[in-house]
Amino acid sequence: MFEDRTDAGDRLAAALEERGLAVDVVLGIPRGALPVARPVADALGADVDVVVARKLGAPENPEVALGAVASDGSVWYNDGLLERLDPDEEYLEEIRAEEAANAREKADRYREGDGLPDLEGKRVLVVDDGVATGATATACLRQVREAGPEWVGLAVPVGSPRALDDLEREADDLIALETPADFRAVGQYYRTFGQVSDEEALEYLE
Repeated sequence: MFEDRTDAGDRLAAALEERGLAVDVVLGIPRGALPVARPVADALGADVDVVVARKLGAPENPEVALGAVASDGSVWYNDGLLERLDPDEEYLEEIRAEEAANAREKADRYREGDGLPDLEGKRVLVVDDGVATGATATACLRQVREAGPEWVGLAVPVGSPRALDDLEREADDLIALETPADFRAVGQYYRTFGQVSDEEALEYLE
């Protein structure tokens, strides 16, 4: 159980330092990951920035992730869910375009200029406050990979074992402090897990 996202970030930073991990850039997934990413970046002496993706919600049940789309338009779909729910192509294209635009807008809010920072040849660590379905993390990791880094890792305080197993294929290394077998939601492992405002999140990038 983590007290809040800052506590989670401190504990994640300590674990990464103990491993001797060296990275050039830490990318938080806004907004909730920024309080986690900041102490990690500070502990590792790395720059901190953001990578943005948006979940593609299922028809009539937007909390169910059919996939996710990154701010550069790259998209990942959960093929098993698509086969089971069988949404029509028109719906998929509409929500992909809508959420890609939302992701670009959010990225612009956090960073001047388009796209990611220069990641060519760098060691990059993506940080989130937790992994439930893995949809957003997958889209973010694929966007980062396209930017040509030397190495890409993912670090989270807590995550679903099933989702993390899938994410191992997307990252060169994956670090999770807690992988509870009875995982249901990220928030259940935090005593305080309120919304992070844009204003608060931006403070962690200063």
